[in-house]
Amino acid sequence: MPDPLPFVIITHALPAEWLAALEGHCTWLAGPPAAAQSGGDLVPELVERLPQADGLISLLTIRVNEDLLSQAPRLRVVSNMAVGVDNVDLAACTQRGIPVGHTPGVLTEATADLSMALILAASRRLPEAASDAKAGHWSTWDPTGWLGIDLHKTVLGIAGMGKIGQAVAARAFGFGMRLIYNDITPMPDIEERLGATFVSFEDLLAQSDILTLHLPLTEDTRGLLNAQAFQRMKTSAILVNAARGTIVETAALQQALQEGWIRAAALDVTDPEPLPPDHPLYTLPNCLIVPHIGSATHQTRRRMAELACVNLLSGLSGERLPYCANPQVYRQA
Repeated sequence: MPDPLPFVIITHALPAEWLAALEGHCTWLAGPPAAAQSGGDLVPELVERLPQADGLISLLTIRVNEDLLSQAPRLRVVSNMAVGVDNVDLAACTQRGIPVGHTPGVLTEATADLSMALILAASRRLPEAASDAKAGHWSTWDPTGWLGIDLHKTVLGIAGMGKIGQAVAARAFGFGMRLIYNDITPMPDIEERLGATFVSFEDLLAQSDILTLHLPLTEDTRGLLNAQAFQRMKTSAILVNAARGTIVETAALQQALQEGWIRAAALDVTDPEPLPPDHPLYTLPNCLIVPHIGSATHQTRRRMAELACVNLLSGLSGERLPYCANPQVYRQA
């Protein structure tokens, strides 16, 4: 009698065509589309099936932690449909011999596009202007109305010159912006190709007209943009965050915007996420917030799901994951 197919839990409902690669290789149970509203935990109907789960496809809004892993003794692979894996306890997975997959590369261009859209929207005050037009405050052409800033020759500071940071730099270069950046080490090839200048983080704060964040969430970057950081920035500066919400201290950002420490902010990510609809940041005309849509294109989200399936199937078959976030699990084995 043939062995039954492996059983997989998918934390959120996904379109069937995105999961086509799984057909015939496993059976699965998917959670509801709004599973992200469960506070980071699996919905009860999925928790009940954890003891039978051989694999898990997770979204970044679900915490894959010690509590979850302890309820899934058969788990052989975790496949995270995201580049970042800060929702996954990598150490706990590695200790159990569970490889963790992620989806790098495929969302670089889409996230860079969204970052530039946020830069443009904040620098030209598009949400405020659109709202005023709809509210009837546009009576005639106003030479001093809704004045923004030119991007040409404006200093764009990039915190984190990884793949997404580099893609944003290439776009900004096309707008004629002056580029400065901070990362672990200088990148001579980027400097030569785009004229970017490596600076300290303190100088990045002080010199940037627009500061865009493309850092991974680590213990070193958590709360990096705090009150002290905002007070080092130009009062005319704009903050853009398309990385992780907890890199920015929300209360400090609110104070910075209200008291004029910086000009404006444009956020694709928040802390907490989602930000409650009654949060004061939504009331500020100089703060634009969108619901974590950096990778939200048809092509990119489907490719992310397909990569998640590739990682999952590799783990179920005992093969090395093509995109593994904890490769030390193989050295341990």
